[in-house]
Amino acid sequence: STDEVYGDIPGNGFFTESTPLRPSNPYSASKASADMLVQAMEGLFDQLYDHRCSNNYGPHQNSTSFLPLFISRIIQNQKVPLYGDGSNIRDWLYVEDSCEAIWRIFTEAKNSSIYNVGGNNEHTNLEITKYILQYFHKDESLIEFVKDRSGHDKRYAIDATKIQEDLGWKANTDFQI
Repeated sequence: STDEVYGDIPGNGFFTESTPLRPSNPYSASKASADMLVQAMEGLFDQLYDHRCSNNYGPHQNSTSFLPLFISRIIQNQKVPLYGDGSNIRDWLYVEDSCEAIWRIFTEAKNSSIYNVGGNNEHTNLEITKYILQYFHKDESLIEFVKDRSGHDKRYAIDATKIQEDLGWKANTDFQI
C-alpha cells in the first residue's frame, strides 16, 4: 500500500512500521484494509510481505496523478487545481527505486515482514507546482487554488530505516527541485 494508511503526521515526525494505521478517508481506508487482509493470511502462505511506500513518480504514471496532470496542463497553458494553500507535504520516490525495494523485499525479507519504503524527498505541492511552472517558463497565474478535499492529510513522511538496515536498500534517485 502507501503511506496514506497511517493518516496525517504532524510536525517533523516520521511513520515507522509500528505506527498504527489511521486512514483519514475511504480511499486510504481501502488500502489499510488490504494491508490487514495480507496480515490475516500470514499463517496460510509461505511468503507474505507488506510494503508501504511514499508517492511514486516516473514513466507511464496515470495521467490523472499529480505530476503528469500538472505537467500536461501547464504545457497546454491550462490552470492547475492546487488543493487548499498547496502546503500539503509528500515524500517522493522514483518508480524504479520502488520496484527495486519490492524486489528486495520479495527475495530477501523474512516472512511476514512489513517495510516502509520512502525517498526522503519531502516537498509541498506548492513547491513542486512552482518548480514545474519555472521549468516550462510559465507564470504562476496558472495556479488555481481550490477547496481542499475532505480528509486530505497535510503530511506523509516515511522512515525507511528498517529496509535500509535489514536489506541494504536505499533510494538512488533524488527528487530535486
